[in-house]
Amino acid sequence: MKHPTVAAAVAVWGSLVLGSPSFASDQATAARADEFVGCPDAKEGTALAGSLCARFSAPLDYADPSRERIELFVRKFPAPGRSAGQVWLVAGGPGESGASFYPLLKTLRASFPGYDLLIPDHRGTGFSSRLCQKEEAADSEGGAALEGAEWATCFEALESDSKRTRAFTITHSAHDLRALMERYSAGRQTWLYGVSYGTQLVLRMMTVAPPRRLDGIVLDSLVPPETTEQWDLSHRSAVVDEVGRAVLAHCDADPGCRARLGGSAVTAMQELVDDPKLSAAVPGGRPKLFFGALLDGPELRARIPLVLAGLRGGDLEPLRQVQQDLEALGAQFDGFPQSSLSIPLVSVISASENNARPSLTQAQVEAEAARFLFVSSLPGQLVGRTSLAYPRDEWFGRSPAALPPVLVLQGDMDPKTPLAGAQAHIRLLPKAAGVNLFTVKGGPHFLLFTAPACFKAAVSTFVQKRRAPRAACSIQ
Repeated sequence: MKHPTVAAAVAVWGSLVLGSPSFASDQATAARADEFVGCPDAKEGTALAGSLCARFSAPLDYADPSRERIELFVRKFPAPGRSAGQVWLVAGGPGESGASFYPLLKTLRASFPGYDLLIPDHRGTGFSSRLCQKEEAADSEGGAALEGAEWATCFEALESDSKRTRAFTITHSAHDLRALMERYSAGRQTWLYGVSYGTQLVLRMMTVAPPRRLDGIVLDSLVPPETTEQWDLSHRSAVVDEVGRAVLAHCDADPGCRARLGGSAVTAMQELVDDPKLSAAVPGGRPKLFFGALLDGPELRARIPLVLAGLRGGDLEPLRQVQQDLEALGAQFDGFPQSSLSIPLVSVISASENNARPSLTQAQVEAEAARFLFVSSLPGQLVGRTSLAYPRDEWFGRSPAALPPVLVLQGDMDPKTPLAGAQAHIRLLPKAAGVNLFTVKGGPHFLLFTAPACFKAAVSTFVQKRRAPRAACSIQ
């Protein structure tokens, strides 16, 4: 169960945002109900200080706007001094809210100096309307996250109201984003940033309903083409394993690393996964999965040989330390009531649009994982989710007809959206757009977070000159 003080904070925020008398009175001072007003949680000395909040009404289904309407939440961080324009920040997932950007405001301010930052919560996430209206409510047992019996009742509700469930599509979310940008951009200079799944959503919007003004797009960790099977979610373990083996090969090529480990890193990892006693010492008893998670952080990734050496010699302290640091890495994004990932939205969109093998079985997942040293949990999570899937629409797999200047930021050690997949996607984009690929050597996923110096150098140059920096960037 969620800690009582955390649950209380979630309940308080939910009541404020979703219609308490105090928030309603703030809204009443605005000329329109969807205008920005001071956020109830924008306390001085906090990350949210000075932010403004708005709630925007949108159709559940853009093909039938007379049906149910939903609310979209968007938070604005005004630029210090005179504003040069706006930057829209589109989170990943699917299932992540805009809260994933709140701890990263310093880097964003430095990368987009003088711009207002606008951060929406996708439909189904954060303070926007949720898929499971009761179970994901702020005042439910687990708050925004599902807990206990809520898992069963939530997914039963998704099955029983399949028409509503199947309206939470990428295309409808793309229409949401366009509507928000048209409502709040006011013809001013406008930039758009998306990360991971957010790059898929941004490109879907540019295909389906591009905004009237857009000065440039930054795509961080670009997803592979939608129609490719090689890098879809059902093959994520193969992507993770390739990066993990590259880390081990780097150690094997370094005499000092081999000496500290007492031999080959590849051999040490193989011995670990083959030894039930050693495997049991790893959190969860699944070393392939645990070590796969370490690939997301450059500092954690670099310590894999040290952890392997400790396990070989019976010293568990390096393992305990890296586990603590892995948990601390994720905890940086958990300090906000809407931070919880929406698993229902992940399930619906992943099963519908990002799984090339809907007939995948658990036996197949396990047989494929047997060949790997590093794995992801995603392929297993896709098994049996087809009942929630919606049909792919006419926009699936299509590319925008036109784009403004684009900067693609990609790490060559990305265990989620591989560089080769991004390059394949870039080849499908309009040539006239001026697509600039900036590769970060040693960069993993989500470069805004994992390689902030490289991110700042690339983005600030792009905003000023509409091109990527000529100098290379490395975190190795």
